[in-house]
Amino acid sequence: MKNIYWAAINSVPGIGSKTLRQLYGYFHDGEKIWTATRKMLEQSNCLGSKTLSELIEFRQKISIDKLTEQLKHYKIEVCIEIDEEYPKLLKEIYDPPFILYYQGQLPRDEICIGIVGSRTPTTYGKQIAENMAEELAKFNFIIVSGAAKGIDTKAHTGALKKGKTIAVLGCGLDIIYPKENKQLLEAIAQNGAVISEYPLNTLPKPGNFPARNRIITGLSKGILVVEAAKKSGSLITAEFALSEGRDVFAIPGNIYSQKSEGCHSLIKQGAKLVTRANDIVEEYNFVTNQQSISKETQIELGFSMTAEEQLIYDNLSFTEPKCIDEIIYKLRINVSNISFILLQMKLKGLVKETSPNFYIRAIRECFE
Repeated sequence: MKNIYWAAINSVPGIGSKTLRQLYGYFHDGEKIWTATRKMLEQSNCLGSKTLSELIEFRQKISIDKLTEQLKHYKIEVCIEIDEEYPKLLKEIYDPPFILYYQGQLPRDEICIGIVGSRTPTTYGKQIAENMAEELAKFNFIIVSGAAKGIDTKAHTGALKKGKTIAVLGCGLDIIYPKENKQLLEAIAQNGAVISEYPLNTLPKPGNFPARNRIITGLSKGILVVEAAKKSGSLITAEFALSEGRDVFAIPGNIYSQKSEGCHSLIKQGAKLVTRANDIVEEYNFVTNQQSISKETQIELGFSMTAEEQLIYDNLSFTEPKCIDEIIYKLRINVSNISFILLQMKLKGLVKETSPNFYIRAIRECFE
């Protein structure tokens, strides 16, 4: 298997991207490192005495053939910084990962947009993340996120409806985290890629996630923050993006919501306020297959609401679900008729039923 020796070396405790890069600069070949004598390793001055001893001890325990079988079992490919398939944009960041483990297909010339946000989002945030990702994927953007609960999950889910997405993990690819995203990660590997810089058996430790965030930034031309508190991992990702000269976009939210404080802070600092997918599409003068996309978009969005639909829509909230009985009482709409109207509105994508007989507005403004 290609780069199997680099994967083996990376499995040694204490050997990360910086050390791997130094070893490559001296040996230029993973197999030479794996078979080098202690004296040769000492002469390279790439390893401290403790790490050098761990490497020698570790390579006596591990079987290259067994590691190859494990990677094949999980359908994991390995690439290093010098390989042609290594994402070009990722190479440009300050500290790119020397080695990448991935399932699926790495991006090449496509434009990637990162979508990040709260792990405990509001209904509004969930809708925005899913709908924005779906619409951007329709325009052939690849959506990048971290596969965490909340906004990340919704971004991946939305993107898969119309295109590709990339999940960057803070653990080894043999570990499903979070566990409830097992099927989602399998779908992502089939329609994009699941990526990590961590070797097999690496647990999802808290310290891994800020490092994971720099890869999300590195793969992306821009980062869209959907919902974020003042102090959150999403803002760390935005800070990475700013430091690397990447674009930062933010969704405005309820001014009284703590989950939107981070987004509002970013907007005050100069992040582009986004209320529709076209705000991002236009930023890159993105050219797509207009014949296939514009026709689909016209079918999906090119209709107007009836007077009754408009009345119901205007009285619904983006964030607070309303019971059908409350709608009937407030608008004095015929009971036998409202169920049919709401069904038509659901089919048109105007409203969303959050639980039986409770409705909110769908975020159509994102697309128009």
